[in-house]
Amino acid sequence: MKHAALIFSALFAFVTAPVMADTAQQARMKECNVQAKGKTGDERKKFMSACLKGDSPAATTSGKAPTPQQQRMKVCNTEAKGKTGDERKTFMSACLKGKS
Repeated sequence: MKHAALIFSALFAFVTAPVMADTAQQARMKECNVQAKGKTGDERKKFMSACLKGDSPAATTSGKAPTPQQQRMKVCNTEAKGKTGDERKTFMSACLKGKS
């Protein structure tokens, strides 16, 4: 009888444990998988690789132009090359706000 109570309490703890939120990478993977629906083979591999890197493959494959925020991010990233740590963080913040 003790074993049944122990198993039940372990099972109850497992079932009622809070669900962990997705990490940023997991969320990105889910989003990319949704966008890649219908793609197969090399086309899917190329799409997923670009999407997971944040290269906005949805914009390039659907024929839509990147949003102004995406364009600004690309420009700021290019200008931030060589900067690291707090210097890069400060620069990117100012650049994305249009203050650089």
